[in-house]
Amino acid sequence: MDWMQIVSALALVAFIVILLPSARYMIKNSPKGTSSDWMSFVIPIFAVIVFIALLIKLV
Repeated sequence: MDWMQIVSALALVAFIVILLPSARYMIKNSPKGTSSDWMSFVIPIFAVIVFIALLIKLV
């Protein structure tokens, strides 16, 4: 293996080790979404899908 690949792999492992505890904390203490929160996410995604389907139909 090239030394650059080894250094990159070690940096990746270090980032995971450093970020994993804070990510667990954020997931555990994050606010839970309500149904209105999910609907405000689903409606724009659905609109984008319909728009893309319309563009595909027009071609």
